[in-house]
Amino acid sequence: MSFTIRSLRTFLGLLLSLWLLGIAHAGVPNNRAEPAYAEEQTILQAEKDARTPEPGLDSKSSGRVHIDRHYLGQYGSTEGTVIVQRGGNQWRIWRNGPIATAMGTILVVVLVAIFFFYRAVGPVRTEEPDTGRRIRRFTSWERHVHWATAISFIILAVTGLVIMFGKKLILPLVGHDVFAALAYIFKYLHNFVGPLFIVCSVLMFFTFLRRNFFRRIDWQWIKQGGGLVSHKHVPAGFFNAGEKSWFWLGVTLLGLVMSITGLILDFVTFGQTRYIMQVANYLHIAGATFYIAAAMGHIYIGTWGTPGAYEAMRHGTVDESWAKAHHAVWYDEVKAGVEPGTFDDRVPPDQRPPAAGSPPPRPAH
Repeated sequence: MSFTIRSLRTFLGLLLSLWLLGIAHAGVPNNRAEPAYAEEQTILQAEKDARTPEPGLDSKSSGRVHIDRHYLGQYGSTEGTVIVQRGGNQWRIWRNGPIATAMGTILVVVLVAIFFFYRAVGPVRTEEPDTGRRIRRFTSWERHVHWATAISFIILAVTGLVIMFGKKLILPLVGHDVFAALAYIFKYLHNFVGPLFIVCSVLMFFTFLRRNFFRRIDWQWIKQGGGLVSHKHVPAGFFNAGEKSWFWLGVTLLGLVMSITGLILDFVTFGQTRYIMQVANYLHIAGATFYIAAAMGHIYIGTWGTPGAYEAMRHGTVDESWAKAHHAVWYDEVKAGVEPGTFDDRVPPDQRPPAAGSPPPRPAH
């Protein structure tokens, strides 16, 4: 008798389990959706249970209840009823996972590489002592535009890195209260300094554009790597090929990427959807990574890597020996009293090969 009762209880328990399992599966019929996020399951279930079918993606009304990751509609009025966005979890996972890891790795590797390069190669110094005679290199306007752009960039870089990595690196050290205040201040600094950086970048572009066109002589600088390793002073005009590359690839190209994506993220009332803002965020992080990495190289070469270069942008003048060593073509132009760029397509006299039939030069004593 007891065996029969135990068997009956087991059978009823099995039936109850199967019934509950069926209820659970019926509650989320789309539990095998790809990607199977709980938020998207809820959306799909709401669509299925709705009496009025949701418009397709080809309809301008699509997104009235939800927004698909590929739907490009108006922000606010159309997305005003959106509670959970499809694909938002994917953006969060990528942003806080592989993208953040890649960004941090690249910046650390570049910083370490610069340190070891400095230790192994050292700075590029002038061979002749200073003469005491100064040459005007940058005007007051050029220096103010440069430093305004540089300072706004540094503020954006620091605040952006805190926004990106603060929860992992700073929060455990200072606690939630201090980090909350810091993140609040840095977020608004980032948002308000961003447009200022764009204005400064535009002014910088037009201020230095005329002197940054590539010339034939720049190819010699590129082939010799600017003499950074050999410490050979390669003839260059007002700006060498490295500085011109920084101007076009850094200030201009990456500046455009950062400016456009930053405006999309900063001003959310111009019709961009969440999907557009997520793509802009991906590009913003990628652009920031390479911009900061390149800026570290630019800062190194303009300070410790090339002694005397900082004084040029700080005070506007350089010593004659520095100008002759690092920018020989521009030095000849100054001595000849002509505009910078006049001699950019010729080699300085002391760098020309000897004429046919002429005796070899005597070694210096």
